[in-house]
This record gives sequence, C-alpha cells and structure tokens, in this order.
Amino acid sequence: MRSEKVTSVDVARKAGVSQSAVSRVFTPGASVSPKMADKVLKAADELGYRPNVLARSLITGRSKIIGLVVAYLENQFYPDALEKLSTALQEHGYHILVFMVSNDDASVDKVMGELLDYQVDGIITASVGMSNALAARCSAAGVPVVLFNRGQDDDRLNQVTSNNLAGGRKIAEFLLAGGHRKIAHIAGWSGSSTGRDREAGFRAGLAAAGLEPVACIDGMYNRETAAAAAREIFSASDRPDAVFVGNDHMAFAVMDVLRFELKLDIPGDVSVVGYDDVSLASWPAYDLTTLRQPSNRMVEATVSTLLGWIEESRNDVRKIQIDGPLMIRGSARIPQGWPDERL
Repeated sequence: MRSEKVTSVDVARKAGVSQSAVSRVFTPGASVSPKMADKVLKAADELGYRPNVLARSLITGRSKIIGLVVAYLENQFYPDALEKLSTALQEHGYHILVFMVSNDDASVDKVMGELLDYQVDGIITASVGMSNALAARCSAAGVPVVLFNRGQDDDRLNQVTSNNLAGGRKIAEFLLAGGHRKIAHIAGWSGSSTGRDREAGFRAGLAAAGLEPVACIDGMYNRETAAAAAREIFSASDRPDAVFVGNDHMAFAVMDVLRFELKLDIPGDVSVVGYDDVSLASWPAYDLTTLRQPSNRMVEATVSTLLGWIEESRNDVRKIQIDGPLMIRGSARIPQGWPDERL
C-alpha cells in the first residue's frame, strides 16, 4: 500500500520548528542559521522529505524549468546540443522539459501552448520556428523565448545561430581554391533560415568567381531525400566534381551513395563538404570536411541571453551569429596553402 506523502508540516513537527522555518531552509538564498538548517535537514532526511518544487513556484512565481522544443533529434547535432543546454542550465539551478514536434506551425503552436501551461520560466526552440500569434502570446505572458539554430524575422524573439551566410561563402571559396568549377549543392530545407542562409552564402561565394551551382536540390535536412538528390545529380554523364551538402546528417547519406552505389572515389572523383561537424564527421569511415557549428559558444550565448531576461529583467532582443571554423579532413581536395582554422 502506498504510504502517505511526507509534508513540510511533518518535518517542522519532527524538527521542533515552524513550517516557515522549513520553507526558508529549502529556499535558495533565504536567511537561516546553520543550527536551524542542520536541524531541519536532519529531520527531512530521516523522514525522506523532498520539497515540492512546483508548489513552491506558485508562491515564488518561478518554476526553475525551461521548456525545450526540438524537431530533429535524428540529426546528430541536436542530441549533443541538447545535452550541453541541459548541463549549462542545471549549473544555474534550472532543469529542462523537452517536447518533440513536427516542424509545422500547428504542431509547434500546440506544444508551445502546453509549455506555457506548465508555467515554464523560459523557452528554447531548437531549429523550430514560431507563429506570430504564439510569439505574441509568449510576450504577453512574460515568458522569454530564444531560438537556437534558427532565425526568424520577429523583433520579440531572441535568436542564436552560427553565421550561416559566412559559412556557406567560406565553403564556396574553399572548393574554388581547390580548383573545382562544377560544383553542386544539396541544400538544407528551404523553409528554414539555416538552409536559406547557407545556400545564399554559398551562391554569393561562387558568384564572386563568376560561377553558380551546376545543380541545386533541396535536401529537406532528410537523409533519404539527400540520397535521392545525389543519385539524380551524379548519375549524369557530365557530373559535378564537388558538392556542398547543407548539413552533415545529409552529407553522410550522400557519401554512401557516391561510394557504394555510384562507385565514385572521394575526393578523387568528387569532393564533399558538409556543415555542423558532428562527432561522426571525424570518424575514419567519413573523414568529412565540414563547417563547424560552434555549439559550445552557441549554448553559452543561448543560456546567457535567456537567463538575462529571467533573472535580470532584461528586454533587449538579441540576434547573435557566431562564426565557426572549416574543419579540413579527407573528403575534399585541400587547396595548397589553405589555412587550418583549427590551429
């Protein structure tokens, strides 16, 4: 039979103190003497008492919970970023409540509405956009939002991304410096700011040399879609000699098609460059040259921005872009004298 839940009243009775004294002991930063704290903690330990955080939030107005909405956990970049965000927030006394969504407005709005019902102190969306109506609702509720790895044209929303325009351009310059002229692009999802900006930067880099992609297909940030795009582009007789793939998750699928289905040598027949630098990119099986998203710095900026709104009552919306290095490995021809940005 389930035992009755131990309450602060029980702890107060056992410790011989008032209930308010118990509350102060379990409230971070509250004034309480060491002797009192020791007496209360000893009684709580003997009774197996744990404070009700959600109940306390009704009094303090703070739940110490951050809602995290994510859509792409199959992309190896996001589990790693999720772990880093969770660790960083825990160091500040916060915990995350994770919700998975499909990347469409109806799914996102439904989940975000539920998060507001949980009285979260703030919301982080990982590669997920928001409708204008929901952004207005979060603003009215006083719940700050930070878009992680996604940009949006809304002055109410903070956002932290890598510098996708600069990254795409850097990749174009790298491939051009390696002597490539027939360069294709399997882009990220055109419905996302990251996909559009990486493609725009890449096109600008090629245009500076008087070129444009010989082929460009939206890979939708999907492995199967990217693999089909690779078959279409590289089955032609006049195939490209290089391809920029909009993220590593797709690039691995493209490399598998090129090597094992089309029997092409990488980088002898075709150079392949990705974007993200997930841990798998450095494995010998892929050895992928890729533009690193500086996830540590992106997480730091995201947490700093969010907690600034929550704890310091800031209201300055930040649009942060962070440059990342090109990680040069064996999947692409290396231009002579090209600087190693990892140094």
